[in-house]
Amino acid sequence: MSQNNKVKTTESSPPASTKARKSIPILDPSGDHYYWWLNTMVFPVMYNLVIIVCRACFPDLQHSYLVVWLVLDYMSDLLYLLDIVVRFNTGFLEQGILVVDRSSISRRYVRTWSFLLDLVSLAPTDLGYLQLGPHIPTLRLNRFLRVPRLFEAFDRTETRTAYPNAFRIAKLMIYIFVVIHWNSCLYFALSRYLGFGRDAWVYPDPNLPGFERLRRQYLYSFYFSTLILTTVGDTPLPAREEEYLFMVGDFLLAVMGFATIMGSMSSVIYNMNTADAAFYPDHALVKKYLKLQHVNRRLERRVIDWYQHLQINKKMTNEVAILQHLPERLRAEVAVSVHLSTLSRVQIFQNCEASLLEELVLKLQPQTYSPGEYVCRKGDIGREMYIIREGQLAVVADDGVTQYAVLGAGLYFGEISIINIKGNMSGNRRTANIKSLGYSDLFCLSKEDLREVLSEYPQAQTVMEEKGREILLKMNKLDVNAEAAEIALQEATESRLRGLDQQLDDLQTKFARLLAELESSALKIAYRIERLEWETREWPIPEGLVDADADDEGEAGEGTSKSEEGMVGPV
Repeated sequence: MSQNNKVKTTESSPPASTKARKSIPILDPSGDHYYWWLNTMVFPVMYNLVIIVCRACFPDLQHSYLVVWLVLDYMSDLLYLLDIVVRFNTGFLEQGILVVDRSSISRRYVRTWSFLLDLVSLAPTDLGYLQLGPHIPTLRLNRFLRVPRLFEAFDRTETRTAYPNAFRIAKLMIYIFVVIHWNSCLYFALSRYLGFGRDAWVYPDPNLPGFERLRRQYLYSFYFSTLILTTVGDTPLPAREEEYLFMVGDFLLAVMGFATIMGSMSSVIYNMNTADAAFYPDHALVKKYLKLQHVNRRLERRVIDWYQHLQINKKMTNEVAILQHLPERLRAEVAVSVHLSTLSRVQIFQNCEASLLEELVLKLQPQTYSPGEYVCRKGDIGREMYIIREGQLAVVADDGVTQYAVLGAGLYFGEISIINIKGNMSGNRRTANIKSLGYSDLFCLSKEDLREVLSEYPQAQTVMEEKGREILLKMNKLDVNAEAAEIALQEATESRLRGLDQQLDDLQTKFARLLAELESSALKIAYRIERLEWETREWPIPEGLVDADADDEGEAGEGTSKSEEGMVGPV
């Protein structure tokens, strides 16, 4: 029994390798862990791109720090190997769903060119050290094949960073540095091949004081390469064919580099201008319009100050246009996270459904008012309500100087005029003058937008009307008798509508019955006619009618034969 139990226990326990594989999570290619791993892979890839060429062209650098290079080489190889493991544990999207099945992930990865490049980049070319010696770093040039991971990391960072334009410039500078670095290494290698100090173009003789140091060798080569690639000039003329070929190649590379740099910088500047135009309105067109229309200087100055305030304080007035390309639900979530706290402060919207507030948030229009500018005046028709996001506004008299009250952030006004409350004595007219004391940021919600949203939420509309009624009662702005009259009139109208609906239903029912009876009568008549036709076919025909028919047929036959003879004639 004990042996059987041991066998069962052994069979039921999963293999250790299976447990190890299950312990490794599947990475989401759009997740944070995968992103940070890509950033980690930047270091070994950049190390191989920069150091291997430098060690191959500067022998003193290779010989002086051999142990350091070997340690760094095999640390980068270890990261390369771990990167392959990460690839085997990185999911992919299929029909929008992340695939986490390891067998599917492995089959997909093995069939791609990336797997082949990853394998070749880890080929054990270092075994050549055993025969050629450890001072030939060019055996590791296959490590350059992992460069696509560097490009992928740069692309992910550019989409995630808050400063994509600055990152594009930094990425361009890195590319320029790598190109100049490689070119300087090749220049030093060519100088060593042609002979140091043979002419003015190559690197000077290392036996000269100061030119034997490794730092001086690299800096001189880097400086000389920078002069060539920037086409600044002030470089010695080449004297041999190899030098001419090198200079021609560098000049062609410089032309391509300048085109790339100009294109990249133009793209960055264009993106920055486009972003500014999307976030802030274009004031140049308005200024030109004011000039053409000869607007007075005081009004023109107010307009310029308003634009300057938006630009300096990074305030936006066209949020809807900025978020228009997002899906509707995602746009709603962004708007909720930004503005829901402001909308929930409004007393009339408190305790409303969350979905209603989400719909209303999408309707909010940000507006900015300048100092001394009126938001609304007494007697104006109220078509929108306002929520104060930032700033102070004053309720002033008709003279514009006397202040009755000051409204601050989180308060609101004009909400009663956009809700049709029965018995509202002020109707939809403004009852006060509201003026901005400084620069004020408001949210505007129009009556049409509110009505459109409330049409889908009748219960919320009832709740909001009740709250508005309570506010009007506190303000003594509600005519109870008029409200009762309106309610009675509405009930009478609804009763008449219900009566008309009932009468219409009765008429439709009667009409349907008449149609059914008509169809039934038509079917019965058709059936009777068909039956009569069959009955008349069985009746006997009188003899007189038969003889008359025969005579008629004979006469018709004779007439036909005579006509035929007349047509033929004598032969």
